Amino acid sequence: MKKKTQAIIALIGSFLVLSVGLFRILTESLTSTPLFVAYVFTVAGLMGVIINGIVLRKLQTNE
Repeated sequence: MKKKTQAIIALIGSFLVLSVGLFRILTESLTSTPLFVAYVFTVAGLMGVIINGIVLRKLQTNE
């Protein structure tokens, strides 16, 4: 698998984790998930989106 494909998949996965965390925080509909876990998902997802975005940008400029 190419590095660019890996970076895109990681970026999408991080965005999904961020979305689940924000969804739980903003709407309190997922009561099975503790609020602490939602904050962890949000922080980890945000870090992943930022880092994977930087990696993807570096890969595109190197081509």
